[in-house]
Amino acid sequence: MTFRLSLIIKFALVLVLVLPACSAAETLVVPTERPTVTPTATGTPTRQPGTDITPTPLPTRLPLTPTGGPSPTPLFGQPAVVAVRPTASRTPNPNAPRIEYFTTDVLSVVPGDTVRLLWAARGADTAAIYRLDGTGNRTQLWNVGPDGQLSVQTSRRDRVQIEFVLSIGEGISRVEQSLIVPLACPDTWFFSPSPAPCPVGPTAETAIIEQPFERGRMIYIASSNRVYALFNDGVAPAWFSIDNRYDPAIHPESEENFQPPPGFYQPLGILGFVWRGNDRVRNRLGLALDLESSYQGVVQAAPNGGAETLYVSSADGTVLELLPEGDVWQI
Repeated sequence: MTFRLSLIIKFALVLVLVLPACSAAETLVVPTERPTVTPTATGTPTRQPGTDITPTPLPTRLPLTPTGGPSPTPLFGQPAVVAVRPTASRTPNPNAPRIEYFTTDVLSVVPGDTVRLLWAARGADTAAIYRLDGTGNRTQLWNVGPDGQLSVQTSRRDRVQIEFVLSIGEGISRVEQSLIVPLACPDTWFFSPSPAPCPVGPTAETAIIEQPFERGRMIYIASSNRVYALFNDGVAPAWFSIDNRYDPAIHPESEENFQPPPGFYQPLGILGFVWRGNDRVRNRLGLALDLESSYQGVVQAAPNGGAETLYVSSADGTVLELLPEGDVWQI
C-alpha cells in the first residue's frame, strides 16, 4: 500500500515536470458531454445565424367574445360601397320667390273655347305669363300680379295642346313653371283609316280640277285658289303650289299653235296657264295623258311640326297626301 502511494506520487511529479515543456499555445481540453436539449411541447424555435436561442412559445389565441361593437371583416371582404359626400347647400331663403301653384280648372279645352289659368306665388311683387307656340317660342305675354286668374281665348285652329309659362323673380332668383293644357279634337276626318293627329279644321268641300300627266299630275283647289304640281320623276321638290293668276277675260285658254302628239293632250284654262307659263312645271310633268276632271272634292289638313300636311280627295276616289315643304306626296 505504501509502495503504491509512493509510485503515484512519483508519477505526478513527472507530469508536473513534463507538461510545462510543452507549447504554451496548447491548451488541454477535457471533453465533456454536450447537454441534451429537451424539446418543449409547444412552439417552434426560430434559428438566428450563429446563435442558438431557446424557442419562445407562441401566445395562445383566446376565443373572442362577441360584443356590441362593429362586426369583424370577412376574409374576402364585403362589396365596396362608396359613400357620396353630401354637397353643401345653402340655407333656404324663406323670402326667395316661389310658385305655390299654376294650374287650370279644366282637364281639357275645345279649340276656340276659353281656358282659365290660376296661380299663386310668394316672394315676388309681379309675375308674367307667356304663351308658347308649337316650337316652344314665347309668342304672347301677360304682365300679372303674384296671384290671380286669367282667361285666355284659344283658336279654332289650335290642336293637340297649348302651353303656358309662369315666371316670377329676376336674375338668379327667377323661378318659372310651365302648364300644358290638352285640347279636345272637335273634328273628324273625311276618310278612313284616318291619320293620328286631329285635323286642323272640319271637312271643307270645294271645287277641284285635276289632270294626269306623263310624270305626275296637276290639281287646282278653289278654296285656296292655288294650283298644285305633283311630280313623280324622283327630283326634289316632289310638289309645289302656285297662286292662280289665270283670268279668262284676258288669257287664252290654250296655245293654238301647239298640237300634241296622238294620245296626249294640252292642258287648258287654269292648269294650262300654269303649264304653259312655267318651264319647270312643263318640263317635269310632260304632256297630259287625259282631259281634266272637275268635281266637288274635300280638303283637310293635319298639323305637322309647325306646318300642315294636306289631304285632298282625288277624282278616282283616292286621297292625296301632300307633306309639308314639298318633301313627299303620295296616294
